[in-house]
Amino acid sequence: MTGLGIALAAAMLVAALVVSDSLGLGFDRAAHAAHLPDVIVRFDLQDTARVRERIAALPDVAAYTVRQEVTGAGFETAGNFADNGAVEIVGRGRRGYAIVGGRDVSGRPGEVVVERGLATAWGLKLGGTLDIDGLGDERIVGFSESPDNVSYPLAVPRVYVSEAAVYGAGRAPRVNLADIWLRDPRNLDEVLVQARSTSYGLRGVRFVTRSGVRVLLDQAAGIVIDLLVALSLIALATAAAMLAASARAEVQRRLRGIGVRRAVGASRGYLVSVQALEAAFVAAPAATIGALGGLLATYGPTTRLLVLLNEPAPGSALAPALAGAWLGAVAIPVLAAAWPAWRAAGRPPVALLRGAELSGGARGRARSGRGPAIPRAGLTVLGARLAGARRVRLVATAATLGFSTAFVLLMLALASALSSLETDPGALGRRYQLTANLPASAAAHVRSIAGVQAAAPRYETGAVDSFSLGETIDVIAYPGDHTIFEAPPLVSGARLHGAHEAEVGLGLAQALGLTPGSTLAIELASGPELRLRVAGVVSSLDHDGRIAYVPAQALLAADPGTADGAQLAVRLKPGASASAVSAALGPSATPATGAVGRGVPLVAVLRSILRAVAIVDGLVCLYALIQACALIVQERRRTVSVLRAFGAGPSAVRRLLSGAVIALVAPAALLGILLERALLGPALAHLAASYVTLSLGASGTEIAVVLAGLVLAGAVAVAWVARQIARESVIAGLGAS
Repeated sequence: MTGLGIALAAAMLVAALVVSDSLGLGFDRAAHAAHLPDVIVRFDLQDTARVRERIAALPDVAAYTVRQEVTGAGFETAGNFADNGAVEIVGRGRRGYAIVGGRDVSGRPGEVVVERGLATAWGLKLGGTLDIDGLGDERIVGFSESPDNVSYPLAVPRVYVSEAAVYGAGRAPRVNLADIWLRDPRNLDEVLVQARSTSYGLRGVRFVTRSGVRVLLDQAAGIVIDLLVALSLIALATAAAMLAASARAEVQRRLRGIGVRRAVGASRGYLVSVQALEAAFVAAPAATIGALGGLLATYGPTTRLLVLLNEPAPGSALAPALAGAWLGAVAIPVLAAAWPAWRAAGRPPVALLRGAELSGGARGRARSGRGPAIPRAGLTVLGARLAGARRVRLVATAATLGFSTAFVLLMLALASALSSLETDPGALGRRYQLTANLPASAAAHVRSIAGVQAAAPRYETGAVDSFSLGETIDVIAYPGDHTIFEAPPLVSGARLHGAHEAEVGLGLAQALGLTPGSTLAIELASGPELRLRVAGVVSSLDHDGRIAYVPAQALLAADPGTADGAQLAVRLKPGASASAVSAALGPSATPATGAVGRGVPLVAVLRSILRAVAIVDGLVCLYALIQACALIVQERRRTVSVLRAFGAGPSAVRRLLSGAVIALVAPAALLGILLERALLGPALAHLAASYVTLSLGASGTEIAVVLAGLVLAGAVAVAWVARQIARESVIAGLGAS
C-alpha cells in the first residue's frame, strides 16, 4: 500500500513537472533554437536596396535579413485547402526559424519548408507535395518551428520557399519584412528610437520585439497556458505532502516492530537507519513506476499543445528535472519515515508495543466475558473513535485528503473558467455580442434593427509606449461612453471623461508604472504620438492587460487612417436572438469572441492534460482512504475479531469502517473547501495573471460533485477493506499481537 501511495504521488509530481517545465520554458527554448531576431519589422513593399540602406544606418546591429512575405496565398493538398496562407521568400543568412524535420530549402527551385503545426494538422509528410498558388506543386523538404507566432490552426498556415524558387538566380527586388539581431539586446530601446527616425520613406512600418512576440502569443490563449503552469506548481506542493503522509503512515504501521527491536537493545540510530533503508527500498521502484506513469500520461498531450504554440518539446532537456523529481519522490518518503522513526524510537518500548489500543474501561469491559462493549451510538461511533485514537495520524490523513479535495475543486473551477474564457465575451468585460464590418455611418440603421440595444463604431489599433518602445499596447476607442460596449472592472481611479483622458489595463499600468493622474504617452503604428491623462486602471484579460481605452475623437485626430479598419460593435437587448440580428446585419456579422477566441483548438488538448492530472489525484484520494482503513484494521485486528466472534456480520464491519471513513472525510471535505476558496484559488489566479482578477472559487455544484466523489471513494474503501477482513479467520485475528 505504501508503494502504491508513493507511485501515485510520484506520478502527480512528474505530471505537474512536465506541464510546468514544458510550457513555462517552451518559448525560451524555441527562441534559442530558432535564433529568434531581437526585432521583426514589417512594412509595405519597398525596394530591397532602400531597406538595406536604412538598416545599415542603425547602431549595434549584429546581423539582419530581408525577405518578402506574401499573404492570402492558396495552399492545397489531398483533402485540404486554405486561401489565407503566408509564403515567406527567404534568401541567404539567418532565417529566424528552426528545422525540426528534414532540411531547409536550398538554392534549388521546387522546394518548400512547411510549419510543423500545418504539417501535423494536414498530415503532410517529407517528400510529399504542396500546391501553392503561383508556384505549383512544391516538394516538402523540411518542417519548421518559428516562435514569432503560434502555428496553424491558431494562425494562418505558413510556408517558406527560397528566392531561387521565385526569382531564379536573382534576389527579391522588393521586400516587406526584416529580421534584425543586435549585438547587445539591452540597447533595444535606443535602436528602436533610431529605427523610427531613419525609417522615412517606408510606409506602414510595424516593429515587433521579443517581448512583443510574447504578447502576441498570449493573444492565442496565453492566460490558459499561465493557468496551467500555475496549476502545476500547486500540484508539486500537493504531491510532496502526499509523499510525506504516505511514508509516515508506514512508520505508524511498524510501531510494534520498532518496540520489539528497542526491547531487545537496538539503538535509536540503528532503528532510524533501518527504517530509512526500508523506506528507500520501497520508494525507489515505486517512484520509478509512478514517474514513468506521470510522464506517459502528460508528455504526449503537452507535446501536442507545444506544436500548436510553435514551441519544441523539451526532450532530453527534461531529464535533469525528471531526475530531480525522482530523487524528491524517494527522498521525501525516506525523510518522512526517518523522522517519525526517530521520535518513536525515543519512546518507552512498552508504549510502542501497546500500539493504538483504546485505553481505559472500554478495553477492560471487552475482556470481561460478557461480550464487547459497544457504545450506545453503535458501531459507527466506535469506528470514528478508533480512527481518532491516533490524533496525529488522523490529522495527517485528513490533511492529505483535504489537499486532494482542494486540488480537485481547483481543477473543476479552472475548467469552468476556461469554458467562460473560451465562449463568453463578458470575461473580457465586453457587453456587445456581435461585430459587423460596416461603416460608422451605418450605426443609426443598425440601431433600428429589432433586438439591437446599441451600436457604435469600434476602433482598434496597435501602439508602443513613447518611452519604452518595446512595450506593445492595444488601443481601443469608441465615440461617447465606451462602457456601453466594454466595461472591464475598475481597479483604481475613475472612468474616462472628455477627449484628453484614458483608461489603461492593469498589465500596462504595472509595466509602465502608470497610476491615475499620470500621463500615458503612446506612439501609434502610423507614427504620430498621443498623450492622454490616465483617469483609471481597469482589470482586463485582453492582451495581458496591456490595453488602453481612449476617446475616438483623440485617436482619429492623431491617426485618421484608423477609421478604415473600424467595425460596428452591436449590443443586443436581453432575450434577443443573435442569429436573427446576424441575418439582418448581413454576411459580415460575427459573434464577439471570448478571451481565448483564437485559442479554441487548444481546449481539447488542455482538457486531456487536466483529465490525466484529475485521474491521478482521484486515485490518490481513494488510496488514502483505503490505506487509513487498512491501518486501523491492522492495529485493531483483535477488536474486529472479537466483534465478529460475538456475531457481528459483514454489515456490522462495514458500519465500523464507515465510522472511521466519516471521521476522515468530514474534516477533509471542510478543509478542502476552505483551502480552495481561501488559498489555492486566489493563489492560482495571481500566479497565472497578476494583471487581472480571476474568479477561481469552486461553485456550489462543483463542491457537491466533489463531495459525492468523496462519498463514493469512501464506500469503495469500506467495501475493499471489509472484504479483506472477511477473508481472515476469527481465530487468526484473535491471536494477532
